[in-house]
Amino acid sequence: RNVLDLWKAKSAKPTPLVIFIHGGGFRAGSKDRIPTALIQKSLEAGISIASISYRLTDTARYPAQMQDGARAVQYLRHRAKEFNLDPKRFAAMGGSAGAGISLWLAFHDDLADKRAKDPVLRQSTRLTTVIGMQAQSSYDPRWIKKHIGGRAHEVSELQFFFGVGPEEIESDKAAKLYEDASPINHLTKDDPPIRLTYTGQDEPSEKVGDGIHSQKFGTILKAQMEKFGISCEMIVGPGMNIDEHMKFLVKHLRPKT
Repeated sequence: RNVLDLWKAKSAKPTPLVIFIHGGGFRAGSKDRIPTALIQKSLEAGISIASISYRLTDTARYPAQMQDGARAVQYLRHRAKEFNLDPKRFAAMGGSAGAGISLWLAFHDDLADKRAKDPVLRQSTRLTTVIGMQAQSSYDPRWIKKHIGGRAHEVSELQFFFGVGPEEIESDKAAKLYEDASPINHLTKDDPPIRLTYTGQDEPSEKVGDGIHSQKFGTILKAQMEKFGISCEMIVGPGMNIDEHMKFLVKHLRPKT
C-alpha cells in the first residue's frame, strides 16, 4: 500500500501543488527524503506540497513505479476540493529515479480512463511543469551506451528495474520495455516546460554505472524539446538550489495576472 504526505498551504482559494518524488535507483529511498527547506519554502510561496511513495524493484518491476506516480497524481486530483488544491496547477519534481518518474508523467499521454469504475482512475495525469534533478531522460541501455558511453548502461539498477534476465537483454520484449520506460520517447509538442539540474559532467568511465547522472541526458532532451518549441531550462552546478527551484515553480504555478 502506497502512502503520501501532504502539506497544505494556507489559502482561502485552491492552491497549486508540487509533488515530490524521491530517488534511489528505484531500489531504495522513501517519501521521508523530502528536504525540510523545500516544504517550508513551498508553503511560504503559497504552493501546497506532497511527498509520495511508490513500489520499489524488490517488489515490482517497471511499469509499477510510473503507475504509482500516476496514481498519486490522480488521487490528489480526485480529492482536490477536499484538500483545497487547484487540479489545473499540478507539478512534480524529484531526483534521479524521482526525476525519471516526473518526466515520464510530464511527457506521457494522459492516463485518465473516463470509463473506469474507480473514480480516481478517471482523473488526468497531466502536469503543468516538472523539475528534474540528475535526471535520466532514457532508461534504454542501448541508448545510454550510444549517447552516454563508458559502462553507464551496465548499472545494476536498470536490470532490477526491468527484471530482464541475461538471456532476454537483447530480446524484442526487453526492447519494448526500454522504449516505453524512457521519458524522451513520449515527448510531443503539447508537453509542459521543465527545469533540469545536474551537479557536473559525471563523465563515464570503465567503472560500471559511472555516467548514469551525466548531463548529456539533459542536453539531448533539451535539444529535442527545443525542436518542439518547449522551454527547457538546464543548469549545471553544485547542490540543490531550492530558492531557484521555487522561482521556477512560482513562475509556472502562480503566474502574475
